[in-house]
Amino acid sequence: MNKDNASRDLSGRPIGSAPCTVNWILFDFGGVVAEEGFLNGLSQLAENQNLDPEVVTTAGVELVFQTGFTIGRGREDEFWEALRRQTGLSGQDTEFREVILSQFVLRPWMLDLVRSLKDQGMRCAMLSDQVDWLDRLNERFGFFRAFDRVYNSFHMGKSKREPEVFQHVAADLATPPEGILFIDDSRGNVRRAEEQGWQTILYTDRESFFRELDRFCPDLVHEPPQ
Repeated sequence: MNKDNASRDLSGRPIGSAPCTVNWILFDFGGVVAEEGFLNGLSQLAENQNLDPEVVTTAGVELVFQTGFTIGRGREDEFWEALRRQTGLSGQDTEFREVILSQFVLRPWMLDLVRSLKDQGMRCAMLSDQVDWLDRLNERFGFFRAFDRVYNSFHMGKSKREPEVFQHVAADLATPPEGILFIDDSRGNVRRAEEQGWQTILYTDRESFFRELDRFCPDLVHEPPQ
């Protein structure tokens, strides 16, 4: 038997080279690494102006894609103007942006987990459908350095609504799909990743997340104290 083949698992990962059964773990940003700032921020803007939060958040989610802002093909001012027209929201773009950014509250325990995984040989990346606000947040808090790579729709020119993005990232990581674990709070994103052969965890809460992660990284990761 070929010695090299015998020393690798089914995903192609050298046995003993990392603490998990996958090659890479990819984390979503809003809703996983941080609180879901975009939806929470839109809801806050609506409440501040006595508008229906559901109407504003639904419109915001669609318009950020329709205007091309998510994938870097549309401008921020175009997005906000479209949202004003559709919802009756009033105010300045810069004020709106600051409300959104303020709602992206980092989860220190999640960043600690990423660092712990990396310390034990795991490779970790971020895969996010964010605009250039992600860069602005990193300038303030410096969380990019916790990851080996950062994939952002604004710079990639494609989003997680497109199955091709998962193919693109897997190719860039030079990793077979089954060697990637993807953590996201969107059922749609998780479903599309699974359709491309990725391993996934749908993030709903901290406790269930650690139970799910233990399936891929057994006896390694335990939920830290609250």
